[in-house]
Amino acid sequence: MDTLTTQNWDDIASTLNNKGYAILPKILNPFGCETLIHQYHESHLYRSTINMQRYRFGKGEYKYFDYPLPSTVKALRANLYTPLAHIANQWMRLLKIDSSFPAEHNTFIESCHAVQQVRPTPLILKYEAGGFNTLHQDLYGAVFFPFQVIFMLTQKGTDYEGGELVLTEQIPRAQSIVKVIHANKGDAVIITTNFRPIQGSKGYYRAKVKHGVSEVKSGTRYTLGIVFHDAA
Repeated sequence: MDTLTTQNWDDIASTLNNKGYAILPKILNPFGCETLIHQYHESHLYRSTINMQRYRFGKGEYKYFDYPLPSTVKALRANLYTPLAHIANQWMRLLKIDSSFPAEHNTFIESCHAVQQVRPTPLILKYEAGGFNTLHQDLYGAVFFPFQVIFMLTQKGTDYEGGELVLTEQIPRAQSIVKVIHANKGDAVIITTNFRPIQGSKGYYRAKVKHGVSEVKSGTRYTLGIVFHDAA
């Protein structure tokens, strides 16, 4: 996790501006990945378990952590938030949105709790053969942060096949763009939660972004999702 402090956040901001996502390689080491997978089976850590098929979200299962968050999850959430808040504020200015995000995650969470968004949203997702996740956005309420981060806890080609992370970008008056993201075990993938700015002939406009997971062909795929806002 110390690798977060050595990241070039100017380069990451540029990548997010140009692509709408960025991959940070090897943020979690193998031990950290295995620890989080093991924690999936420790029921006392979670506030709820969601069967995707039941709600027509796809096929698979995910669990929302409860407060207090495990130390690794809490640290990742806090340490990623601050540099991403700086980029988020740049996006708000580009889009002429009268909103800004505080530098510290604790302060941002206070704004969530002020509107009764009090349930923690970090989660672990598990997909087995045939599993997938439909296109969606993780908003959870009126207050939301423009970025979220997905950590790959298993390795494609070794632990599972298929299961690509997919983004769709809806551009006004045009067909949607599909992006398929390939990341390795321990990598962090930063994606936008709702929309991103794109420069047009008359300034910047919003492109709506959704994400999902394609069908897992074999094996088991685990990911950790860090969502920075709490849920209503």
